[in-house]
Parts: sequence; C-alpha cells; structure tokens
Amino acid sequence: MPDEITVFYVEDDANNRLLIRRILMAEGFNVIEASNALDALQKLPQANPDIILMDINMPDIDGYTLTAQIKQMPGFGSVPIIALTANVMRGDRERTLQAGCDGYIQKPVDVDALPHQINKFIQDVKRG
Repeated sequence: MPDEITVFYVEDDANNRLLIRRILMAEGFNVIEASNALDALQKLPQANPDIILMDINMPDIDGYTLTAQIKQMPGFGSVPIIALTANVMRGDRERTLQAGCDGYIQKPVDVDALPHQINKFIQDVKRG
C-alpha cells in the first residue's frame, strides 16, 4: 500500500460515510469527508486528495454536476473521481462516465474489494 493516500469522500448519508471511513482507515488510507456538494467545494482546495469518491444522488447539487465543477477547478483535472453509487440501472454507468467520473463502484460496496479498487484507480491514473 502506498504511503498516505488521501481519499476525499462526498456522501450525504452519515451511515455510508461511517462505513467507508472505517473500511479505508483500517487499510491505512487518510479519509476526508464532505456531507454535500457545497461542503466539498469548501474543503477540496485544502484537502489535496489522491482520489475522490463521489455519491451521485445528493440533495441540492448532484454528483454529476459536482464532478463537472471539480474537473474545472485548477489542480483537480487529473484527480480521479470515482462514482460510488446505488445507481445500477442500465445506462447509469455510462452516464456517470460521460459526466466526467473516471470510474464507477456500485453500492453496496464489497468491503474486501474497495481498498484494492481505489489503489487500482490511482495506479491507472499514474500510468497515464
């Protein structure tokens, strides 16, 4: 596991945030959380994340819109944004990728696989 990988997790459900934080911290990841899009936009500039996990269904500003906004922010165009979503209907994965997400993980998450999935996304981006 690479040293000190910072995961920025945007999720409006407190129980989901707790679960993901526990899984990732147990594997040595640093986790920074945001409870909605506005919270994310305030915290991101100081967070310096290696990867962003994005809930898609949030109140006010959804994950698709927030992803597009983050990709336009200076210094964040190359940070991988991975949709972590319960949207599993036909076309949802494609819509997520078209919105600018670099990957897709469906909920409920596989507790054992999640840390490996995150590492793979980071490695893929570093390889270019």
